[in-house]
Amino acid sequence: MAHSRSARKNIRKNRKSNLDNRGRRAALKTVTKRLLNAVEEKSTVEAQAIFKDLQARLDKTAQNRTIHKNKAARTKSRIQKRINALSKAAATPKA
Repeated sequence: MAHSRSARKNIRKNRKSNLDNRGRRAALKTVTKRLLNAVEEKSTVEAQAIFKDLQARLDKTAQNRTIHKNKAARTKSRIQKRINALSKAAATPKA
C-alpha cells in the first residue's frame, strides 16, 4: 500500500492510463482483425480502405506512447506487404 500522497496519486494515474491504453490496444486489434479478414477474402479495395484507417490509428497510438513507434512502423510494413501481394495476385492474369 502506498504511503505518501505522491505515491497514491501515481496509483490513480496508472489506473487511468491503464484503462486508456487497454482501450486503444483493443481498438487496434479490432481494426487489424477486420483488415486481415479482408485480405483473407481477397478484397483489395476494402483492405486498402481499412489499412488507411489502421495506419492513422497506429500512428496515433504510437504518438500517445501506448505502443512503441517501431512496433507501429513494423506492423504497417508487414500489413502493407500482404496488401501488395494481394494486389499483385489480383493483377496477374490466370492462364
